[in-house]
Amino acid sequence: MVKLYRKFKPYVILAIIVLLSTFILWLPFILKTESWLGLQIKNPGFQNIYQNFDGPLYIIPAKTLYNIDKISPPGKGLIVSLPITAEYFAAHLPIYPILIRTVAPFIGYLKSMLIVNIAFTIFLAWFFYFLLSKYKIKYPFILTVVFLFLPRFLVVRSVGAPESIFILLILMSMYLFDKQKYLLAGIFGGLSVMTKTPGIILFAAYSLIIISKYLKTRKFDIRSLYLLLIPGSLLLVFLFYLRQYNDFFVYFHTGGVVPMPFPFSAFNFQKVWVGTAWLDDIIFYYFMYGLAVFYLYKSRFKTMFYFALLFFISILFIQHRDIARYSLPIWPLAVIAFNKFFTSRAFLIVFFVIILPASIFYSWNFLLFNIMPIADWGPYL
Repeated sequence: MVKLYRKFKPYVILAIIVLLSTFILWLPFILKTESWLGLQIKNPGFQNIYQNFDGPLYIIPAKTLYNIDKISPPGKGLIVSLPITAEYFAAHLPIYPILIRTVAPFIGYLKSMLIVNIAFTIFLAWFFYFLLSKYKIKYPFILTVVFLFLPRFLVVRSVGAPESIFILLILMSMYLFDKQKYLLAGIFGGLSVMTKTPGIILFAAYSLIIISKYLKTRKFDIRSLYLLLIPGSLLLVFLFYLRQYNDFFVYFHTGGVVPMPFPFSAFNFQKVWVGTAWLDDIIFYYFMYGLAVFYLYKSRFKTMFYFALLFFISILFIQHRDIARYSLPIWPLAVIAFNKFFTSRAFLIVFFVIILPASIFYSWNFLLFNIMPIADWGPYL
């Protein structure tokens, strides 16, 4: 009994940390206060959490399964007070909407949008702790706590968003690939690409590793063909879109696909997805993740290195202000790359005294800013 308690204790505490930190972020909205530590809340209430981008946009495909006949033009159907087309929802891939739809009959669409994300954040924390333990990295619990409190991730895991699902599927796929369980690696990799399209980078990373091994050994493991499930899953999504939208390439016609014209294209305030010149923090993310790629290259985690390298190269091209969010799949790999630094006494003092409270204040500020203009809640209930 004692051994069982010790084994599961970290998992219970991690679940409590996820739930407690989410509750702290939600607290000013649960209390319906008009003022919170200097922040003025114009419309007090929990709808501020529901309204955060892009959560409600996943509810529409959850309710309609991308049926274009059920998604009408603005003001006439499910798209109310939003200047977007029915095709725009094809940019929001099916896994998260399907999970929302599965839970919605019990608690409603808005609540299921949040519950699914929080549940998968707990699963992600559990698996990351398990992964660190399996790889015999010291202080896995501390590293998992650090992982949970990257400021942008703290926000994303507390509102409607698919990132926790996406990162979990990526980590599971890479772990299984390293164990040479290619069928399962292909299945979870396929599910990742049906959650967010950058999951296809897994297939590119695996391909580089397999090609490299073949050039050295001249041997090919036929089981690695299971990894074709990853691009195959994206093909299934596009075939489904062909049926629902009568357009195989509708994903690229949504107007919601972020452009990637050239390296460092985020530094252009004139572009619609940027809109500001205050972009200093992006350089920090480039620095941190570029350094993480270098450290992973020198480590024993070659699969993580190839994935991080390709993903890092891709974010250099993204023309969007929110590089912090787009780069989140590299964050757990950076925690592994810098595990000694993130468990050092100096870092932990700064983390608990400055970074943690600053992340909470940042999150309250961000939650009040990043709000969709929803006038009629009917389509989302």
